[in-house]
Amino acid sequence: MSEVSALTWAQLEPLIAKRVSRDTMTRWFANTSIAQADDTSIVLEVPNQIYQFWIETNYTVEVNEAIEEACGKHRLVFQFRESDPLQATPPAEPPKPASTETTIPQPTNRKSKAGQKASTAGLNHRYLFESFVVGANNEFAHAACQAAANKPGRIYNPLFIYGGAGMGKTHLMHAIGHAILKERPTANVVYISSEQFTNEFIQAISDGSLVKFRQQYREADVLLIDDIQFFAKKEKSQEEFFHTFNTLCDKNGKQIVMTSDTPACKIKNLEKRLVSRFEWGLTAEMAPPDTETRIAILKRKAQEMCVEVEGNILEFIAQRIRNNVRRLEGALIRLASYRSMNSGHLDLKTAEHLLQDFLHDEGSKDVSISQIQKRVAEFYDIRLSDILGRKRPAQIALARQVAMFFARELTGSSYQEIGDAFGGRDHGTVIHACRAVESKCKDMEKVRRQVDRLHGEFNEASER
Repeated sequence: MSEVSALTWAQLEPLIAKRVSRDTMTRWFANTSIAQADDTSIVLEVPNQIYQFWIETNYTVEVNEAIEEACGKHRLVFQFRESDPLQATPPAEPPKPASTETTIPQPTNRKSKAGQKASTAGLNHRYLFESFVVGANNEFAHAACQAAANKPGRIYNPLFIYGGAGMGKTHLMHAIGHAILKERPTANVVYISSEQFTNEFIQAISDGSLVKFRQQYREADVLLIDDIQFFAKKEKSQEEFFHTFNTLCDKNGKQIVMTSDTPACKIKNLEKRLVSRFEWGLTAEMAPPDTETRIAILKRKAQEMCVEVEGNILEFIAQRIRNNVRRLEGALIRLASYRSMNSGHLDLKTAEHLLQDFLHDEGSKDVSISQIQKRVAEFYDIRLSDILGRKRPAQIALARQVAMFFARELTGSSYQEIGDAFGGRDHGTVIHACRAVESKCKDMEKVRRQVDRLHGEFNEASER
């Protein structure tokens, strides 16, 4: 047994205690233990995702320093005890803003053979087809992944999934691995990121273990490789993966699934022969989810976390965080953490305060509220004073609502900040305006065209 695998919580605990307060140890580390340790990672077992969120947000540096002192640098991983994820509630502590995002791994399945194989393959047990929320933005990619999982190596091979960060690409990739292992528990499923592939390749060259490295990946039945764009400019890694690809896909008919933030043809400094092979099979895009899908995702996440959040708060999050599912989840976890530590009380104003850094990052400060007001007034051929004033003729009321809508969409300002900028109106008026514009865009073609045109002008202005 190596020094790392012999590491115990009794050894690690005092090293953490040197770096945090006694109160912190009592509140957040009293129920923590080491579930597993190997040459690459340390798995800390905590009661639930609230503990994970708080430790990751506030004490990651201290824990990693303690681990490094004990046994050198290792990847820190969390898992929950095999119980209700939110059953154990941490003691009250005043919440403090933090921008760190997190994910919520479910308890490791130690019982089934497929579950053990999934852990060995590096698959996340949360990422299943059953837990994936399908919307118009991802239904084609979802269907393609299910087809590849049902007939690995025989349809859509290779499968190339692309889209922005937090769209669910990794979720679907892991779901393919789980589905295949469920049907064929003996299948050799391998999940890896392109960065890890490169690092292991470099290490294999360094210690003379290239044969072992190549066997590990070229004997896979299913190779799932994430963030393929990382291969850009890495000529030797590209060459190695080229031969791995040919061995698996071309010679042996094994399934390959890849993800990227852009289509293969748009990855700069990627060899043409790789681009050609990546485009052999099927390419599927993951687009940002619409508002309805974002709300559905939040409801599913809240259900998984066993926490109740009012519908108006979920709608608020969905309207403000538009382009990243992981940020939606991070926002929900923060609210769940606050709620568990404050006797369940959570209103919209408090939620907006707790998520101010999420909302600030989501908004663009390239366009100011005053610029929006001025441009909307010009567009509707009314005076700026009309938008800021109390007049309520239909044309002025619509322009005012549209200006409020864009203030929310483009500036990241709070409802109250926008209300103040529109002549001291309350936040409820701004909420109503935003909903009214969304509704009119669906029901009135003229309004939709006006909003789309303004949207294009603001986008062009921010790019200049």
